[in-house]
Amino acid sequence: MTPEPAPEWRTVAWLNSPQPLGLGDFRGRVVLLHAFQMLCPGCVAHGIPQAQRVVKLFEGAPLAVVGLHTVFEHHAAMGPESLRAFLHEYRVLFPVGIDAPGPAGDPIPCTMRAYAMQGTPTTILIDAQGRLRRQVFGVYDDLLLGAEIGTLLVEAGQQRLDATAEAPASERCADGRCDVGAAAMERHPLS
Repeated sequence: MTPEPAPEWRTVAWLNSPQPLGLGDFRGRVVLLHAFQMLCPGCVAHGIPQAQRVVKLFEGAPLAVVGLHTVFEHHAAMGPESLRAFLHEYRVLFPVGIDAPGPAGDPIPCTMRAYAMQGTPTTILIDAQGRLRRQVFGVYDDLLLGAEIGTLLVEAGQQRLDATAEAPASERCADGRCDVGAAAMERHPLS
């Protein structure tokens, strides 16, 4: 089975981001999308702390951690101002989009429905090409999540190397230097 493109996010606002974000903004990077509700006990106890650990552990890697506040219950209690206070209180610094409300009074928000989420917390992994690679509802084991992120990062790195090797020499040269290409980067055992 070939991974399918991840559905685009439909949001009404973004917190911790100077501008609205979309999947295209993260092309070339692995994305961990953490879908949560601020009044969801599993999100507060497990999901959000896990996303914050991923931010720290993979600092400097081509990985983006993004939150999606996707409210399907208690809508009045979880508005944007409450969310802003929640993110401040829990020291959540990664960007968080507010999922667009469902059409015609549908209590299920647009992005939640597009991904067919069962509830919150939901962890979604999107590869560097924008394809949906994993979606887990509920608490997701740290070790499994780390292994999957590592696999996707290796794939992304290999895709970058392949693209560099395929590029003509004129495209590999810039800023006063020329890259040798991926083929020349293979390690040879020492004799």
